[in-house]
Amino acid sequence: MNIPRMSRSLLLVIATAVLMNLPAHADEVVKWKMQSIFPSKLDVVGEAAVLFTKNLKTISNGTLNVKFYEPGKLVPPLEIFKAVSKGSIESGYTAAGFHSGTIPAAAFFTSVPFGPEAGEFLAWLDYGGGHAIRDEVYSKYGVKGVSCGVIPPEASGWFRNEIKTVDDFKGLKIRFFGLGARVMQKLGASTQLLAPSDIYPALERGVIDAAEFSFPSIDYRIGFYQVAKHYYFPGWHNQSAVGEFLVNLKEYGKLSDVHKKTIDIACDANIKWTFTTGEARQFDAIEKIKAKGVSIHFWSDEILSKMENAWEEVVREESAKDPLFKRTYESYASFRRKYKVWKEHGYLK
Repeated sequence: MNIPRMSRSLLLVIATAVLMNLPAHADEVVKWKMQSIFPSKLDVVGEAAVLFTKNLKTISNGTLNVKFYEPGKLVPPLEIFKAVSKGSIESGYTAAGFHSGTIPAAAFFTSVPFGPEAGEFLAWLDYGGGHAIRDEVYSKYGVKGVSCGVIPPEASGWFRNEIKTVDDFKGLKIRFFGLGARVMQKLGASTQLLAPSDIYPALERGVIDAAEFSFPSIDYRIGFYQVAKHYYFPGWHNQSAVGEFLVNLKEYGKLSDVHKKTIDIACDANIKWTFTTGEARQFDAIEKIKAKGVSIHFWSDEILSKMENAWEEVVREESAKDPLFKRTYESYASFRRKYKVWKEHGYLK
């Protein structure tokens, strides 16, 4: 995916130009709480949550103040969506896959197994109907979601023991995220969705045998190499992943057009920052991980094929019992079929 380089100063110039063309009036000062599911010190995604709040304040000239709170400070990390829906907190910084327990189809708005790279994925969300479906569904819960970050491909996970065949997944206790967890269950694994701050302790204590979380620079920062020595690629479940800013819909409705546009601009800047920063940090991180005595593995074609077959089974089963899942998948799959024409013409094979 090619994202144009944009300096901080250029961002402010563009933001100023956009905001100056909106109806002029004195905005009231807005003060919100925002709990993040990512700790502030977590590489890229945690940093981005803090950067986002700073950009909101800068672009709005101090009239839109969203205070960052660490995971668990206000509500349990996996209950951010529920808390924003109820109005217990005005906003949250998270990813849709974390509330797929409430809305199974929500996982599509974060990442899809064997899915597209960031450019194609964002195109579906913005222009292929993804965001329209999310707006419709979230509104029933009194929530507004804004895509607010995108990261490059993730790794496939950390394992205490080498995985040689798909039979090795049977009975394996693993932390896994989103729709990929359903695939792992098909292969016989027992999956758990843990908040980011809970993954390392669970792996260290042996509560789980393996864990997937993110890309190498994040995984290195967390220190997974200290408790598991087998690291797998590629991240078939997350070739790109989108984060989101959640706002209570009633609170969002009170905002001026200027403040709504400020959120859009700050989230667009976050998308650029997370993607390019994520891309730039991975090669050094891989070398650091290798230096810790970690064995890096790549899934065989046979195992990847069985994973993909399992994913296709998940799609059929979930679509049969959940109309929203079916509708969301069909929107996503339809866009991918059309996009394939451009991919085959425009990109190197």
